[in-house]
Amino acid sequence: MTELSPEEQSIAEEVVAETPQRMGDLTSGPILKTLIAFSIPMLIGNLVQTINGFVNAIWVGRLIGEDALAATTNANVVMFLFFALVMGFGMASTVRIGQHYGAGDVIAARRSFGNGVGFAMALALASAVLGLIFAPTMLRLMSIPADSMDLAVTYLRVIFISIPFGTANMVLSMGMRGVGDAKSPMYSMAISVLLDVGLNPLFILGWGPIPAMGIGGSACASFVAGLGGMAFLLYQLYKRDLPLRLRAREFAYLIPAGSELKYMISKGLPMGTSMLLMSSAQMVIVGLVNREGSHSTAAYGASMQLWNFLQMPAFAISSGVSAMVAQAIGAGKHERVAKVSNAGMLSNVVMTGVLSALLVLFSRPLLGLFLGAQSPAVDIAVHLQYIITWSFIVMGASMVVGGTLRAYGVVWLPLIIQTIALFPVRLGFYFGAYPQMGSDALWWSFPIASCVSAVGSWWLYIHGDWRKKRDQAYLSA
Repeated sequence: MTELSPEEQSIAEEVVAETPQRMGDLTSGPILKTLIAFSIPMLIGNLVQTINGFVNAIWVGRLIGEDALAATTNANVVMFLFFALVMGFGMASTVRIGQHYGAGDVIAARRSFGNGVGFAMALALASAVLGLIFAPTMLRLMSIPADSMDLAVTYLRVIFISIPFGTANMVLSMGMRGVGDAKSPMYSMAISVLLDVGLNPLFILGWGPIPAMGIGGSACASFVAGLGGMAFLLYQLYKRDLPLRLRAREFAYLIPAGSELKYMISKGLPMGTSMLLMSSAQMVIVGLVNREGSHSTAAYGASMQLWNFLQMPAFAISSGVSAMVAQAIGAGKHERVAKVSNAGMLSNVVMTGVLSALLVLFSRPLLGLFLGAQSPAVDIAVHLQYIITWSFIVMGASMVVGGTLRAYGVVWLPLIIQTIALFPVRLGFYFGAYPQMGSDALWWSFPIASCVSAVGSWWLYIHGDWRKKRDQAYLSA
């Protein structure tokens, strides 16, 4: 537990009496029902966000062309690389907030929240500056097709300018989920999507006094949309006087320090590294896809839009599991953890399985929305769906298990397992099988890596020594 000054203790007693047990308490009640109720708003938010990417890809592909769609595919991978590390520290902060809130220590939760926001924003500003400078270099390292290069650089530089605002939006959302509020981030996402979808064609084509900006207009629309979502979250935080709002001297919590900073670095660094590994592995894959030609790149970009739907349940459920387990740790209710994890696994299999079947069944007309029904890329993309889609069920299982382990501070071994799956296994299979299988070696490397990661994560969950040390999870810093 965090030691408080007499003044902080007095404030904490008042706040605890008013809020924690009536708002966002995930430590009691039916487990499956609580998990589903908490995850549904995140699932809706993810769905809305994915539809946003889906519609924007259609705008870009149809209004500008396949080269522009390939450019945004490459640029988005680079952008996520910079978000990845920040997301890791945000995840660590969210876990810590949940632990404090589960223990009823609202002042400590605010301190963790403030430290998380301040640290993430500093990283985001540094990332934006580096991205603006090195955007062309990174895109060249990915072997982006020459006819997409200028478009990608333009798009990516505008996106980098928006990274600090997107980071603030993300960290605010993650913090609110840590105290059990999943609805405010959902509404924020809905506002962002409405702005983004509405502004994309307007900024791309121009209208009245608004000039036609082409692919840069798509990035500008995303920037304005993120700004709107962030403004809504700040409004909610203070209008509703939510537990994490900072006032007066509490703004000093925005300067990372002490045990909370130590926890963020010790746990957030491997989490962020894990996200960076995923992002860098994706960059390598996109580079390999680019070598297969612009049709394959466009096919992969369109397929990714569909696969985003498949990741939604796992992301939502994993976040819900992590939040519930973190609060259970703070409350000392370790007996709930296995039941939460099992409920998460079952929910993921059902939701992701149903979505996988639907997307494979209707893949051709859906892919045609991005590429045009007569594009040669459609056949390639349909082929990818048959090979890769089912692996997202397995991937989701790894993510749910990871949500439990993350809440207990188990971060290094999952990182090692993931590293092995993404690089030696995936790339080893690709280079070893390419002479015989051609481009299919690249597509089959996805499910093989997912299976290796799932087996390793499950082994760690069953046999890891974290269960013996679970009483230390909240005390560690």
